Amino acid sequence: MPDRLGVKFTMSQLSHLDGNTIAGVDSGLLSNRILANGRSARTVHKFGGSSLATAQSIDTVLSIIEQRVHEQDLIVVSANGKTTDKFIEIIDLVSRCQETEDQAFTHLLLLIQAEHQQLISEVLSADTELQQSLVEALNGDIRQIQNWYLHQSLLSNRNNVLAFGELWSSRLLAAALNRRGYRATAIDTRQCFVLDCLARITLAREISGPRLAQQLPTEGLAILTGFIAVDRSGQTQTLGRNGSDYSATLAADLIAATDVCLWTDVDGIYSADPRIVPSAKKLQRLEASVARELGRLGNPVLHANTLAPLQNNNIHLHINNTFYPTQQGSEVGQFGAIARQEVSITHNNQLIGFQSKHFQGTLLQQLKQKFTLIDVDEQRQQLIILAEHGYGLRQHLQELAVDFQSYSMSLLAAVGFSIRNSQSHRHFVKIIEQSPYPLQKLSVNEHSLIAFSKSNCEIEWLNKVHNRLTREHRNIGVIVAGTGNIGATFLNNLAAQQQAREELNQVHLIGVVNSTRAWFDVEGLQADQVMTQFCQQATECDNQGLLDWLTRHPFDEVIVIDITPSAEFARLYEQLFAAGVHVISANKCANTLPSQELAQLHEAASNGDCYWLSNTTVGAGLPVNYALRDLLESGHQIEEVSGIFSGTLSWLFSNFDGSKPFSQLLNQALQQGLTEPDPRDDLSGLDVQRKLLILARLAGYSLNLEDIHCQSLVPESLQSLSKSEFLANSQLLDADFARQLTRAQQQNGCLRYVARLQHTGGKLTAQVGIEVLDNQHPFANLNPCDNIFLLKTNWYQDNPLIIQGPGAGREVTAAGLHSDLVHLCRQLHNRHPDVDIKGIN
Repeated sequence: MPDRLGVKFTMSQLSHLDGNTIAGVDSGLLSNRILANGRSARTVHKFGGSSLATAQSIDTVLSIIEQRVHEQDLIVVSANGKTTDKFIEIIDLVSRCQETEDQAFTHLLLLIQAEHQQLISEVLSADTELQQSLVEALNGDIRQIQNWYLHQSLLSNRNNVLAFGELWSSRLLAAALNRRGYRATAIDTRQCFVLDCLARITLAREISGPRLAQQLPTEGLAILTGFIAVDRSGQTQTLGRNGSDYSATLAADLIAATDVCLWTDVDGIYSADPRIVPSAKKLQRLEASVARELGRLGNPVLHANTLAPLQNNNIHLHINNTFYPTQQGSEVGQFGAIARQEVSITHNNQLIGFQSKHFQGTLLQQLKQKFTLIDVDEQRQQLIILAEHGYGLRQHLQELAVDFQSYSMSLLAAVGFSIRNSQSHRHFVKIIEQSPYPLQKLSVNEHSLIAFSKSNCEIEWLNKVHNRLTREHRNIGVIVAGTGNIGATFLNNLAAQQQAREELNQVHLIGVVNSTRAWFDVEGLQADQVMTQFCQQATECDNQGLLDWLTRHPFDEVIVIDITPSAEFARLYEQLFAAGVHVISANKCANTLPSQELAQLHEAASNGDCYWLSNTTVGAGLPVNYALRDLLESGHQIEEVSGIFSGTLSWLFSNFDGSKPFSQLLNQALQQGLTEPDPRDDLSGLDVQRKLLILARLAGYSLNLEDIHCQSLVPESLQSLSKSEFLANSQLLDADFARQLTRAQQQNGCLRYVARLQHTGGKLTAQVGIEVLDNQHPFANLNPCDNIFLLKTNWYQDNPLIIQGPGAGREVTAAGLHSDLVHLCRQLHNRHPDVDIKGIN
């Protein structure tokens, strides 16, 4: 049997991920924690009853195991489907009708038997011998249940009856894996899990650990039963609600695993119950202490017992959806400041309050130790407990002959890391003061603020509290692609922008990439230090590595800011949109793709519900893109778009007055960093041609790059030379430029490199090239490096709209990108995506 079941991964999938970020892209886990004790990664996978309910769902589970489970991992299973519930129905029937239930008992038991025989037949349809073996074992167990019933010992064997569901499930999954050629062993955890305290359901680790080690096979997978254990006398016991989850975390603690994966029918943990709070969002990462508090308060996904064993070895818990295995779930563990900012709103109408004058002294201390209490109020002499535990407390008090009164209660709570010391504390108290139902008590704890009442918490009020406390909290991760001058300037200014702009409060820099290397960290990077540390911290990364990383990010939204000139990187946009990633682009390559490809890209953004802003592709920080859109939305028909779109060419021709040869100005611009590394990239006119195409499309005209005539300023004889050869021969440009300048001056004009789109008389023309302009023309009197844009419409004729200003340079381009980031974050904060609850019913 191979070390990993089935799937293979390329180096680009495994080697481009930062050490603080993702462990095992293939394992479905988010964290890659550096373990101080050097132990190897080991995971316990637990599959719930709904994941094992049908042959089809079991086939899905087998695929997950083949692709994501290591041989040294453990698997824990619940009973198939609703088997345990049906056994409880039988037991309740017998306890209610001790003498008249024969027919009903037999009917229910045979129904369970028939369902499991059918499931065995469907799962093992290709192996008659294996089918027969499991059916014989099943039938033997059914006869045992009938025998207990006939001898009136069914109720005393209640836990043994409930154990059969997990036993059958583990046998069937192990057989299905063996049928596929993998070695798997079903293990009854009653052989190894020994409970120390039944009331709190704690494990005797000193006994259970060695027994589990003895039971585990030396080769192949171990399939453990969930939900069941034994006490010190060897009697079968069950682990209560979410018992199989608890079994998984107990096993993880005993083998010192790094992670536990709960494969179930829900997508993860939400900021509120998504069934009744439509604006609830999935919490990708949840601090362990916060999760324990949610479990203590009765969260339907988390459970206090389940989380308790994880503390010993800093084990991370993952909640994944079996039916959507590639979708990122929720992770519980120890994280940094970003994950600790999350706030959840939870409610529970299933509480019981107990009050007694005896709740003091020794009795009160005993009750605290024996029962998991939601709240203890010594002054009121009141205890509050989950209704599911209330029976046990009631019975215990009756056995002690303690007088008490009890009553139904509810809670509404805000839960977050150190929430007691946060602004949410003040907001929560203010909201609760306006509560429509009578408040009995407000409890302030380190990680929770709880309002108790004797009335039920209404859905409308729950939504109101959730919206007030979480509506503006959306963690947005930003990845910057491009570490050149503009990228460095953008990063250096980011921290100041975050302080100045409220929209950027929840923005976190989580990655910086260039053409060969990347530095990712989900705990956030210091923007003002990234460039000085990038060379030491970044690791090799290609575009596929970036895409792999983005499939498992833990943020509400992720924005990639493309500050590269790369056509190859622009080709990634469609895959970024498919991954739900938004794009801000200073890269013109995507916007100048052929019309059909560009339309497909916009469709991909729409299908992925993604935003794509590219206002710095033309004019850097100048609002020409916004102006064009506003004109069109106001009913204008754009008849002309023209101007000087290149800061480099603007500087060259503004300074070219004949006092210096053109080549000397060109070399001066290169030395000052005003040109591309190879000045021919500016002189070719391609950049201006692309910008005119972008504006033409914004103006509503369907053009491609080849539809715009482009005059290159590089003679054919200089185009094929190396950069150094071109610069050495750049004086060959001078004679032709001198002649053109002389002709222009003779006409009382000047030379400018102009982009011009005109729609007149039903004819559309578009070109970029040198023009002779009158010295009084608006394009003739620019500050060097300025851009100017002239927009003429059917309503702006004699006095066209002109936008002028710095259209190039690292500062203004970076400022334009920051403007796009603010606009995009504002849009993201205002939207509330629908929650797809899938398995929650």
